[in-house]
Amino acid sequence: MLKHNRFKLSLLLVLFLCLGNAAAALAAELRYTLSMPEPHTHYFEVEAELSGVKKNYVDFTMPVWAPGSYLVREFAKNVEGFEATDKAGKELRTEKIDKNTWRVYSNKADVVRAKYDVYAYELSVRTSYLDASHGYVNGTSIFMYPEGYQNLNGTLVVKPYNGWDKVSTGLKSTGKFTYTFPNYDILADSPLEIGTHEVYTFTAAGVPHEVAMYGEGNFDPQRLMADMKKVTEEAVEVMGELPVDRYVFIVHNLQRGGGGLEHLNSTTLQTSRWNYGTESGYNGFLSLVAHEYFHLWNVKRLRPEALGPFDYNNENYTRLLWVSEGITSYYDDLIVRRAGFTSPDAYLGVVAGSINSVENTPGNKIQPVAEASFDAWIKYYRRNENSNNAEVSYYTKGGVLGHLLNMEIMEATKGEKSLDDVMRYMYQRYYKKMGRGFREAEFKEAVEKISGRNMDAFFRNYVHGTQSPNYNEYFDAAGLQLVNVNEGSNAINWGASTYLSDGKLLVRGVNRGSSAWNGGLNVSDEIIAINGWRAGDDLERFISNMKVGDTAKVLISRDGMLQTLEIKMQKDDSVRYQFIRTDNPTQLQQKIFTKWLEISNS
Repeated sequence: MLKHNRFKLSLLLVLFLCLGNAAAALAAELRYTLSMPEPHTHYFEVEAELSGVKKNYVDFTMPVWAPGSYLVREFAKNVEGFEATDKAGKELRTEKIDKNTWRVYSNKADVVRAKYDVYAYELSVRTSYLDASHGYVNGTSIFMYPEGYQNLNGTLVVKPYNGWDKVSTGLKSTGKFTYTFPNYDILADSPLEIGTHEVYTFTAAGVPHEVAMYGEGNFDPQRLMADMKKVTEEAVEVMGELPVDRYVFIVHNLQRGGGGLEHLNSTTLQTSRWNYGTESGYNGFLSLVAHEYFHLWNVKRLRPEALGPFDYNNENYTRLLWVSEGITSYYDDLIVRRAGFTSPDAYLGVVAGSINSVENTPGNKIQPVAEASFDAWIKYYRRNENSNNAEVSYYTKGGVLGHLLNMEIMEATKGEKSLDDVMRYMYQRYYKKMGRGFREAEFKEAVEKISGRNMDAFFRNYVHGTQSPNYNEYFDAAGLQLVNVNEGSNAINWGASTYLSDGKLLVRGVNRGSSAWNGGLNVSDEIIAINGWRAGDDLERFISNMKVGDTAKVLISRDGMLQTLEIKMQKDDSVRYQFIRTDNPTQLQQKIFTKWLEISNS
């Protein structure tokens, strides 16, 4: 009986402690205040307040990377003046314990306020920026999180610079410039545009969309909103539903710019402010809109297993970026085509251009696209003069593989199914039903399920290998043939790019397998003369007059030493594919072609 009572008392004690810890967790709260009193200095002032947690110390950590951009960027390098106080304003001792973590010895204080400044002067979609005209915040480069409390809900209060009257963000507003978030992941994944920017709106698929336009541009707001609506609704058609109740586009119109970064219910886009004035520039922007918007599903919800929950301190490795980014690249131009902004022939030109890009990249024969995905952290964002020779883009090649998978599925199912069905199946199964990321084998299994075909050879040869596909075996399903218009050409493959610097003609890059590569020309060599004649800026003229088999005596200076290289001119084997339609397509080929490009919706 005594043992039984002791057991009951122990059980009650454990229950009491658990309830106490649960109550403490419920009472704990996180509050950030973001200020910018002197924007011309490029410093944001941040206060992170953790309340309801009585610990001997609290560690505040600044992430090292931004989800969606796979490079360790060391955001802590921009932090200055870290200090901490308790509720009464009493200073607490702090200590930096590693490259991106500050320890606050809180002595079980009920409230810990950490204050610090962040230098923000890199205007990209993956970093933060502040100047006299506006502020842009990408969460992981501004907001530290208290270790162990990333799941706390909290509040963000923004204090815009005097005269700035707008804040655009995907965060939920609870008052003027006051926002709530359910956890740190959502705070970090909700960029903010702060200033006097123009705000436009449209409704797509019954959901309000906000477009925050920073900077001047030659766009027509009414036309652009109507066209963005068409693009977004076409994306919804692919996936079958829109999983947000509000969406925000932040657009930076710059003198020179390009690119985007996806977020859970928003995106940031950068473009040249005069891009809207030409058909190619305008459609290029719409393609960017389509790409980042499609990430609403592919990446932000349907994601590889490694990409969430995020480890903000380390690389998050996956071999599936060719699906996350490459398949999204497959869809961006296709969505613009389906929305009626490009003709079928123009779209086929884009597809052929992507194939040309992949096949003419020497690194395509060296690096499998799965490896390119895995090594993004050390290669993709750190390109050098040899990258083209050793790497392939998981964006471009992933997009090309998307086309091949689509053709394989459509041919196997007699035009009844397509890659669209794979994406919908994956989204429904892994995001909605199972609530987790998918594994590498599971994407392959989904393709096999929809197509009814074994895909071992495809993934072995083209995803994990570097074999070039026979493209016509795939595109024949739609009554298309790729023709290499370079076939039979006797053009030479010089293979070196150059630039002028202080009157010197210097080598910028040398392509693997080219005449220059095999002849020993190096990056940074100064080309002085060819066959006894000074090269200067006439190099192209000298090279264009040579024939396959000719030998060029190239006088160079390498590290101040003069030497002559004998470079034998080789044949240019690069491809320039163009699509042609089959003269008499079968009924099935016509069906597949029409369904793929949605010709009837033009």
